[in-house]
Parts: sequence; structure tokens; C-alpha cells
Amino acid sequence: MKEKDMVNDVLSQINSSLTGYASVISQSSNPQLRQTIQQIRNSCETFQYDLYKLAEQKGFYQPAAQANQNEVMQIKSQLGG
Repeated sequence: MKEKDMVNDVLSQINSSLTGYASVISQSSNPQLRQTIQQIRNSCETFQYDLYKLAEQKGFYQPAAQANQNEVMQIKSQLGG
């Protein structure tokens, strides 16, 4: 398996985990459990971002072009912001 494929697989798995953590956090009524899952999620997000930056540096990932101000304002108005 190529390095690019491995990095993309890990990023995909992390993104799925982050979604799962968000679901558990929103449904947890136990403050200690909620805080623990939030800490795990935060660590996972940091790892995901570091791996994303590595993938970007190696040319494994090309981010989308940045939106211009008009596009940002259009999305804000569509979302009620």
C-alpha cells in the first residue's frame, strides 16, 4: 500500500471517529463522561490536523480554493447569519 493511500485511509477513519465523538458528546448526560470524550475528541482533532498538514506538504491533498468575500457573504445569508 502506498503512503498516500495509508494517509488518506487514516484521515478518513479519523473523520468518522470525530463524527462519532460529536454524537456521543451531544447525547451524554454524565458530565465526567462528556468531558472525557471531549478531551479524546480534541486530541483526535489535533492529530487529524497534523496529518492533514503532512498530507498537504507531501502533495497528497490539494485544498479547495479559498472563497472570495462575495461567496462568504452569500453562504452567510443562506444560513441566516
